[in-house]
Amino acid sequence: MRGTTRRKRKEYVERIGVSLEPGLLRLLDSWVRERNSPSRSDAIRTLIRKELSEQALGNPEADSVATVTLLYRHDAPSVLRRLVAEEHRWGDHIRFSGHVHLHGDSCLEVLGMVGSRRELARAAEDLRGIRGIAFGDYSITSPSIVGGSTGHRHPHRKTS
Repeated sequence: MRGTTRRKRKEYVERIGVSLEPGLLRLLDSWVRERNSPSRSDAIRTLIRKELSEQALGNPEADSVATVTLLYRHDAPSVLRRLVAEEHRWGDHIRFSGHVHLHGDSCLEVLGMVGSRRELARAAEDLRGIRGIAFGDYSITSPSIVGGSTGHRHPHRKTS
């Protein structure tokens, strides 16, 4: 039996023309250099994907991915106990957790999460609001801009 391997259809690039004022073109070229982009086209694709992601995230139930960054001192009273408890609370959404020991008893925790935009924003706010967390930030985007999804299903129901 031949041909059992499925081949992915090759996606071709379409060429288009874009007209820009000289000042805007200078700003674009500067931005391309600053971000070390290989080309204007790559930079424009990045800007389009960013805008499409923001549009998709207008829906609070949008399928989303997030990174959460937390900085804390591990010797702060009960911070580790609180952090672990909160991570377990949001465990259905956490797909990655990385811990880095820094100098001076400081730690960095980075989490990769999946879920609806609403759930991820709530989880990130809960995590960075833990007493003892010195700094917390997060970024949420939509995997749909690259043709993907998280595979995460809603709503969450606890079974007894």
